[in-house]
This record gives sequence, structure tokens and C-alpha cells, in this order.
Amino acid sequence: MKTPPLVTPGPALTVDEVRRYSRHLIIPDVAMAGQQRLMNAKVLCVGAGGLGSPALMYLAAAGVGTLGIVEFDTVDESNLQRQIIHGQSDIGKSKALSAKEKIAEINPYINVILHETRLDNSNVMEIFSQYDIIVDGTDNFATRYLVNDACVLLKKPYVWGSIYRFDGQASVFWAEYGPCYRCLYPEPPPPGMVPSCAEGGVLGVLCATIGSIQTTEAIKVLTGVGEPLIGSLMVYDALDMTFRKIKVRKDPNCPLCSENATQTALLPDYEAFCGTVSEAAQEASSGSTITVQDLKAKIDNKDNFYLIDVREPSEYEIVNIPTAHLIPKQGFIDGSVLASLPQDKPIVLHCKSGVRSAECLAILKNAGFADASHVFGGVIAWAKQIDTTLPVY
Repeated sequence: MKTPPLVTPGPALTVDEVRRYSRHLIIPDVAMAGQQRLMNAKVLCVGAGGLGSPALMYLAAAGVGTLGIVEFDTVDESNLQRQIIHGQSDIGKSKALSAKEKIAEINPYINVILHETRLDNSNVMEIFSQYDIIVDGTDNFATRYLVNDACVLLKKPYVWGSIYRFDGQASVFWAEYGPCYRCLYPEPPPPGMVPSCAEGGVLGVLCATIGSIQTTEAIKVLTGVGEPLIGSLMVYDALDMTFRKIKVRKDPNCPLCSENATQTALLPDYEAFCGTVSEAAQEASSGSTITVQDLKAKIDNKDNFYLIDVREPSEYEIVNIPTAHLIPKQGFIDGSVLASLPQDKPIVLHCKSGVRSAECLAILKNAGFADASHVFGGVIAWAKQIDTTLPVY
């Protein structure tokens, strides 16, 4: 769907700006007016990570006049495989500040505004109201629903992207012209059903593909050029090198953006709405959770128990806890491993951080393994608190 330009043209370009943006200026569909719109635009990027990196860099290079960055995290070495706006010397530094410094190198004419805070329903409306369009680079469902809901309520276009392993998706949600994110995904997936990139991994260069699509869509919306992905979902498979465009229709019963919307404000708790851990897992973990210090004591005392690592073989190869038996989570989900588990000793489960092991614990408890427990913090807590020579990922 073609939409009118979101932003009015700003002041005339200086001679230096004409030189910098000349390749835009000679495109008839962009020309001087289009570049003036970009320079007059205010774009907010939620996150300066895998998707935020290419988006921020190309928005800056394109001459978007004001770039806002919402980011509370610091640069970690594991980020550098895909978050190309950061470098080795930035490890430990604020991601927002690191991104701002790189943007200044790319284009010193850009005004960068940092929001070094965790986005939530107490600040999202105030932050979003300062910008014309929102580009979302987050990797969790709670923030995606929060961003969507705020954009609908503020009537802002929302440029969305998602990545996982070799697959990516992108779209533009703008309730004024088409569907919102809730029209595509009315409810979040069940807890533990969709692994995050931190659990399942992502091909680093996939971020560049989806992030550049998001940037392209933002530029199109700002300038009114072409037809944005409003009402369309772009699906990318890097292994097959295929792009598919799927039609997404506005849900006439959407609680947020339909004519008879029932939700007229932000939800009180998006984490609870998305439920990072299921109720069954929470119930099973209550009173059956141990710390890594407890686990070390059990190992040192040679207690009679059976330690199970529910991660994937590729994760086990990176780092593992001594004496742990690798039995991936899927075997618990389909029940195939239950008959082979020992009945004469307590079972202790662990994963990377404690989410998957809690889900598996619920399955074990339901199957009658009353003495089973799981390790809070998983192998990451073990590597950080017990054996600091081990790598984290």
C-alpha cells in the first residue's frame, strides 16, 4: 500500500550536504524534497544490537536528521559476531554510547538522542511521542507487544523485524493504513515454545539482511516513495536464499486496532502477558530449585543424584558442567526419554539459564518424579560463579 510522505521537507541543503547526499539527490523519486524529508525526520531505534546495528548505521548514512536509541545494555564479546556497530574496544561500554560514537563517524550531521533505560509501560509513551517512526530491533515478545501497542495508541508506524538462526521476517505495522502486530500474532507463543537467539543462535549476517530491509521500509514511509510492507510479511530463508511475501489482513476483531477495540491503553504487565516461563514450570520450580553452589556441594560430596543437561549438543560442546548427562529438551517434550531415566535417585536438571530446565522439570513432576529439581541460572551461572575459566555464550 502506498502512503503519503510521513515527514514534511526541512530546510534547503548546504553545499556540503549536497555533496554528501548526491547519490540520493539524483534519484528522481527521492530528489531534493525526499532528502529534505529524511533530514527533517526523527526515527527511534529500539535496541542497538543485531538489527539495530545495520539500521542505525544506514539511517545515519541516509541523512535521517534525528536518531533516537533506546538501549540499556553494555557491549559483550558475544555481541560482536553480529552487532557490527560495536567493536573490540567497546566491550564493557554502554551500547547506546558506542552506537552514538559510530554514528558520529558515519555522519556528523546527525543529532543522536540516547535513552539509556529499559523500555516499559512507564516510559514508552513519553519516549515514542518524540519521534515520527519506530524501528524495532528487540528480540523478546514482551517488548514487541509493548512497542506495537504504544505505536497503535500514538498512531505511529512500526517497522518490525525478527531473526532466528537462518530465518528472518520483516513488516510495517501501521494501524492507520493496515494491520498491527496483534493482527498477525494475536497472542504470544506458549512459554518456551520459541527459543530466543541467545538459546537457538543466529547467523550474524542475517541481521544485516533484515536490518537493511527495516531501514529501507523506514525510508520509504518517511519519504512516501514506493509501497511499504504495510499488510505484507516478508519472510527470508537464508539457506535457500528465498524471499516470500505473505498477505496480512487487518483483524476486524483485533482488541487494539479494530473499529470496536476493547484495549484502549497499555497492558499493566507485558512480561506477565507473554509469560517467559509457563505457570506449570513456575509451580514445579517452587521448592525444587537449587543454586549452582548447591550443585557444586552435591558434586563435591559425591551425592547420589543424576544430573541432566537439557540443552542442544552444539551448546554442550561449547561448555558443560562435569558429570552432566546430555538429554535435549525435545526428549522430555515428546516423552521419549522418560522411561530411561533412573527411578532410584533424585534427578537434577540444568540448561543455559534455567528456563528450559524449568519447563522440563514440570514434565518430570507430572510424570511422577517427585524428587526432581533444577538449577537456577544454569550453566551460565556455573561459569560465572563456580568455574570462571569456562566460556559463556
